[in-house]
Amino acid sequence: MALSPGTHPPLRVAVLGCGVVGTEVVRRLVTEGDELAARAGARLELVGVAVRSLDAERDPVVDRSLLTTDAESLVEKADVVVELMGGIEPARTLVLRAVEHGASVVTANKALLAQDGPALYDAADAAGVDLYFEAAVAGAIPIVRPVRESLAGDTVLRVVGIVNGTTNYVLDSMSTAGLGLEQAVKEAQALGYAEADPTADVEGYDAAAKAAILASLAFHTRVALGDVDRVGITALTADDVTWAERTGHVLKLLAVAERARTAEGRDGVLVRVQPTLVPSDHPLAGVRQAFNAVFVEAEAAGELMFYGRGAGGAPTASAVLGDLVSVVRHRVLGGKGPVESSHADLPVLDGGEARSRYQVRLEVDDRPGVLARVASELAAQDVSIESVRQTLQTSGDDASATLVITTHTAPDRALRATVEAVSVLDVVRRVVSVLPVL
Repeated sequence: MALSPGTHPPLRVAVLGCGVVGTEVVRRLVTEGDELAARAGARLELVGVAVRSLDAERDPVVDRSLLTTDAESLVEKADVVVELMGGIEPARTLVLRAVEHGASVVTANKALLAQDGPALYDAADAAGVDLYFEAAVAGAIPIVRPVRESLAGDTVLRVVGIVNGTTNYVLDSMSTAGLGLEQAVKEAQALGYAEADPTADVEGYDAAAKAAILASLAFHTRVALGDVDRVGITALTADDVTWAERTGHVLKLLAVAERARTAEGRDGVLVRVQPTLVPSDHPLAGVRQAFNAVFVEAEAAGELMFYGRGAGGAPTASAVLGDLVSVVRHRVLGGKGPVESSHADLPVLDGGEARSRYQVRLEVDDRPGVLARVASELAAQDVSIESVRQTLQTSGDDASATLVITTHTAPDRALRATVEAVSVLDVVRRVVSVLPVL
């Protein structure tokens, strides 16, 4: 059926939030109205933009007569609500109010979806409206729809992604420009990649929220933010980056979600975010600056990779407007988008159940028998060594060595116990770093 915007009444669109992304969405609604109407099958009438302050300086494209601080009244008169406020409240209350009044919702709010997704899905399903959120994960990269729809007939085995552009820029700057972590973060802030308070990025909270969303979609199982094992990048040093390069790796903050089976034969899902050593020949190793990439492994489709800009006003607005066109088409033609699929209901396993390879860097005494004693502790935990690299470092009469051990795949629980046992050996001066290897 051909879509003709002239045969359907205009649909009222409310935008909540007018930051970088909200402004870009408004811009495109205003300047590309005819084209969007042709694609959607109805004109999109912008009926209001909810903001915290009416007096704040705005881009001239935003008509000040549309601004309001009464977001609750605004959502009640809209057919589609675009939520770009971020955070949990008042976004959660406003989304639920919009759904109750029969409005479809497009959101970019990964924190809200990771924390309260099931309640939002249930409310939208009960009301017969759409809840779309492509922009919540990896900005402009189309990843939510492929996982939720294109791979619905396949079995996803693993999702591995660089889903936070800020940390990728920071680690890339540490690698290519030799910057320390603090300096690299300041540079990212100056370029607008990092917020004044970068905690959500550098501590891995942002990536963990996205990992929870992707895991929920990929494995048809409800995964919450609290289910994600999370380690940020704040403990990383320039020395960690240097050693990664020496051993043929690149350091990346990865979100990993995968099907797993415990030693007892129990099936489940593992979801974690952590700094990881990526082999330099892996496609994710070449993802530079603030770009994002998601690598999907499926039973039938094999390996798929999605790459692009993961943040910024224009890229994120692209994803938002794609969702907006989809939900408006449903309004015009009837029908509804996909609902939550949680039928598998797999248990989310403890991180200790994961099986990984690790690179352990130790500062040790430079004397005979050290490697044998360390290797003995690994063997006691049934952890085998793949490779060893040793570098002598002398300071006056005090000779020490750096011992870099890469293990074969073993249960994380065993690897953790190994590190604890090694750390108390009298020949080990300190455990410098413990990093998983992709």
